[in-house]
Amino acid sequence: MPIRGVIFDMDGTLVSQELDFEAIRRDIGLPAGTPLLEAMAKMPPEQRAWAQAILDRHEQQAAEKARVFDGIPEFLHWLDRRQIRRGLLTRNSRRSVETVLKRVGLWFDPIVAREDGPPKPNPDGIWTICRAWGFPPAEVLMIGDYIFDIDAGRRAGTKTALVTHGRDWPFAALADCCFPNFLKLPDLIEEWFLADGVFGRV
Repeated sequence: MPIRGVIFDMDGTLVSQELDFEAIRRDIGLPAGTPLLEAMAKMPPEQRAWAQAILDRHEQQAAEKARVFDGIPEFLHWLDRRQIRRGLLTRNSRRSVETVLKRVGLWFDPIVAREDGPPKPNPDGIWTICRAWGFPPAEVLMIGDYIFDIDAGRRAGTKTALVTHGRDWPFAALADCCFPNFLKLPDLIEEWFLADGVFGRV
């Protein structure tokens, strides 16, 4: 089946942000490497609200300096010309998403942020977007930069692509496709979209 819709992760996939997750963990009092949202979900309500305020502050500061990765506008324009839908699924807050997208001049429909349901790697957000589009997961591609994105896509039944932006991830082989950046996309992604193989204008 050809791909009819692409779901993007935001931070680290579409945009670069100076978001120091270890600094956030230190401010909240969590051990290094602890998944933030999962740890916060186990906190008592008052502590969770306090931790949420710290996370929101860090995210908003980073969002105000976000920059889009090279090749993203061209790829999105190519999708639009082919009438391929594009949505966004992120563990970030809706407020920070809106700040980032306004700053870099990008749009997605729909957008599913952390307030909207269980965060990745839970697949619910992907299914929410698929339902909004009316597409089965098999006709959707999940693109992200981290294991949570790949796990969510695999569990949801979509194809998955990992963009590394120069990083070497031990879980790269779990994705259906792995590529370094959006400046030159691999042939496999071309094949997923087009029967005629015309992808050179990206």
